Amino acid sequence: MIGRVRSHLIRFSRTQVGTTSYLNLVQEAELGLNLDISHEKSRLNEILTEISEQEFEAGRPMLSCLVKVKGSKGQGDNFFKMCERLGMGEWRTLKQQEDFLTTLRQECRDFWQNDENFQKFA
Repeated sequence: MIGRVRSHLIRFSRTQVGTTSYLNLVQEAELGLNLDISHEKSRLNEILTEISEQEFEAGRPMLSCLVKVKGSKGQGDNFFKMCERLGMGEWRTLKQQEDFLTTLRQECRDFWQNDENFQKFA
């Protein structure tokens, strides 16, 4: 499932603009998760965190920045807390920076739209 989510988000970053929702991710990547069931939604959160941590450690942009949390300005607290764990700064400060998410998303798109990066790392 991790590979399917990662591949979907890479394709999304190459071909789509904006963000995707949890529901669209589940449907388009054919994950078969029911987001109304708390442990299944938690599982998706864990998958996104694991992918982003692996990408960050490999020096690549975090793909989960492309997944927007419903009812949020873009990301929930857990995303920003993960960024803090990865050494990007204090999570509350990151959450307040208007351009933080925009920059992460643009870096992600720029990286994956580069054909050389796509061929090497996808």
